[in-house]
Amino acid sequence: MKTAVPCYYHLDVEVSPERVGQVSRILAAHLRYWDLENLVVPVRSGAELLLQAIDEHTTDKQASIEMWWNGQHLITAVGDDDRDLRPDQDLRACLARIAAMSDGWGCCASETGSKIIWFSQRARAGERVPLVPTAPAPSLRHVRQMPRGTPVAALAAPSPGALGALAAAR
Repeated sequence: MKTAVPCYYHLDVEVSPERVGQVSRILAAHLRYWDLENLVVPVRSGAELLLQAIDEHTTDKQASIEMWWNGQHLITAVGDDDRDLRPDQDLRACLARIAAMSDGWGCCASETGSKIIWFSQRARAGERVPLVPTAPAPSLRHVRQMPRGTPVAALAAPSPGALGALAAAR
């Protein structure tokens, strides 16, 4: 059984149409390495949407992508440095699609004034690790002999001497 080890990945990239596909494949490779194959499709889709929006709407094409896995949730964050891009106006359609395909999402500003858009995916417990550990299968290598040759019913019957001692005690 595999235990959930927290994982983190960070990538700085200059966004262009060619790089969107490359970054998507890099993120997918990390998810497979972390044994999160079931999260590859939604994470790739969300990251591609955000990177394409950055490519289309910004003048500064620098972006940072981060992924955190804590054992239950995978959080993917994409940040850009363009102060003119407004998520509430320019990215409405993109954010609506991310909200529809993720378990949670949000947008926040960093200390430098850049924006960070994040979304999370929950890994289903049944797909990651079994909830109940399986018992080991019995081994037939060692065979034990019967402990006694006398049947149990004969051992349970009281002996004649014990009956006399019991009667004398009363």
